[in-house]
Amino acid sequence: MDYGFVDCHCHISALEFQQFLVPGSVCVLLVVTGPNVERSARSEDFRSQPSLFSSAGSSGCDPQNQVGVKTLVAVTEEVEEFSRVLRLQERYPDLVAPCLGLHPLQAAGGQRSVRPQIGLDFTPWCAPTQQDRDDQMKVFIRQLDVAMEMDLPVNVHSRSAAKVTIDTMRRRGISRALLHNFSGKPAAAMEAVEAGFFFSFPPAVCRNQQRDRLIQRIPLDHICLETDAPALGLHRNERNEPANITLSCSYIAKVKGQTPETVREVTTQNAYRLFSRASR
Repeated sequence: MDYGFVDCHCHISALEFQQFLVPGSVCVLLVVTGPNVERSARSEDFRSQPSLFSSAGSSGCDPQNQVGVKTLVAVTEEVEEFSRVLRLQERYPDLVAPCLGLHPLQAAGGQRSVRPQIGLDFTPWCAPTQQDRDDQMKVFIRQLDVAMEMDLPVNVHSRSAAKVTIDTMRRRGISRALLHNFSGKPAAAMEAVEAGFFFSFPPAVCRNQQRDRLIQRIPLDHICLETDAPALGLHRNERNEPANITLSCSYIAKVKGQTPETVREVTTQNAYRLFSRASR
């Protein structure tokens, strides 16, 4: 089996990547990974872009510096992005796996929301009041219920809300979930591991050692890779790209005392177990 990388959380429809966007079409509301991803040569022009999928230096995972991103789980933040992701999946069916969802805090008064796509964000600037937190919870539960009805996994943001996010998913019967860019306490992570959930970490974890203990505690068979591109790269205020998934891979390998090749293989298997439709 070809163990290329799976970027489990990437905003490839973001305007920072607009040179690759296709004019929009009809939007379809999904919460998580949608249509099957079939193998096709039509993605070669997209994947061959050196600034997105090639590493400038040795990655530690691929000596020829061809990163080998096989699947991008393309997440959204707002309804306006749905059509862009679906068009990208239509154009690159072997590469882009749509993962469409809404965060409860949406744009108002014509201003574009910068909130994440599905989950709970209880930081003071996103949820300053109990009413704000209650409103987020209502929308989150609604999306979880849709995922249950459609028998699909969920790709979840949780910030300053790790335990309540995990507890809510367990109460709603969710068994397949990715907690992206997870920064909660190890004790909360172990509860998620018991529930069968997965975790992913972007290149930003390389900036310091703050999450080393967390990464050490989580079993490798519950870890996936992500970039969260164009955000959360190695350097602040620089556009992050799918090619930087090698940074996450190498850092997790270092923290866990594994080879980058092992981390790549295991995390790819994990990703396709979770997002099974993307592996077809």
